[in-house]
Amino acid sequence: MKKQTKAIRTQAKRTAYNEHAVPLYLTSSYVFDDAEDMRAQFAEEKEGEIYSRYANPNVQEFIDKMAMLEGAESGWATASGMSAVFTFFGALLKSGDHIVSARSVFGSTHRLFTEILPKWGIATTYVDVDNYDGFESAITENTKILYLETPSNPGLDIIDLERVAEITRRKNVIFAVDNCFATPIIQRPLEFGADVSIHSATKYIDGQGRTLGGIILSSQAIIEQVKAFARHTGPALSPFNAWVLSKSLETLEIRMERHSKQAFEIAQRLEGHTALTWIKYPLLKSHPQHEIAIKQMDMGGGIVSFELKGGLDAGRRFLDKLKLFSLTANLGDTRSIATHPASTTHSKLTPEQRAEVGIGEGLVRLSIGLEHVEDIWDDIAQALV
Repeated sequence: MKKQTKAIRTQAKRTAYNEHAVPLYLTSSYVFDDAEDMRAQFAEEKEGEIYSRYANPNVQEFIDKMAMLEGAESGWATASGMSAVFTFFGALLKSGDHIVSARSVFGSTHRLFTEILPKWGIATTYVDVDNYDGFESAITENTKILYLETPSNPGLDIIDLERVAEITRRKNVIFAVDNCFATPIIQRPLEFGADVSIHSATKYIDGQGRTLGGIILSSQAIIEQVKAFARHTGPALSPFNAWVLSKSLETLEIRMERHSKQAFEIAQRLEGHTALTWIKYPLLKSHPQHEIAIKQMDMGGGIVSFELKGGLDAGRRFLDKLKLFSLTANLGDTRSIATHPASTTHSKLTPEQRAEVGIGEGLVRLSIGLEHVEDIWDDIAQALV
């Protein structure tokens, strides 16, 4: 069977009722058979559930499905995407360690690197997304992790995973990728040499704007370190949210196909529009990293980014004129969403920092939903006038 079929058919254990849909295991703890059973499970000599901060059948089902789709040995699920990012770094790093990161990262990740991790003596060096020699030269004897997003948020920069993986293998550095925009349906970083794939499951994995969630997928050895950290720091995914996310995976492939098809159509119609300075979509031949995108992505994804002439005022006018699009701090929903990163997701960066990663005052990020493509286009077209 193909991976998508296996992921749909992977389920947690049934109860005595032999239900078709997996039940919700809404419990904080579990009962042991006797004192020896309790001792053996705490000693990890025997498998079983102890406490839902440690493990839960609904959470494990979600992990198993995502690991199947990504081609990973194991995984660990968390309460949100950013808790997955922080848990990964918290588990693997100590004071004096060093991170190399692509400069184009999500705003909260940037603050983690520049404000939070330095409090514990962990430094980060940024490298431009297309500077592969820079990635290698930035690695020092203290570097433990090289981290990047591809496609990046919100500029849709594409980084060659195989090329970076070759560097990290030679330098003996862990290579981690935020795969949120692509999902494992479109891109599987581990197949191109990455060691870790991280997702905000809040986005396309859920796909309907209902829940928060995150997941780290990697080798058993790395996940054991993550597990040891997460069990005692508590960024646990709730059983209910895990149940929702697991069910959402059953429609992920068909949703990503529709998102990608419609986003590509919108990007093609927008290309060359007189109101825009530039437009980016991975499958447009005008994208600077188009050849890399078609090598490592099966589809283009659901995000379209462009820069409006007129800067901040033009960006705000465009959003205010939209009628169908939602103005909300999310993406990957069935409903189309418009965001102005300079005043929202990346507002804590200075203008100079935003300029370094290509976020202009007029940059707009569109998450193209599942409404009819003509209705989506009509709304964009009238807002650009």
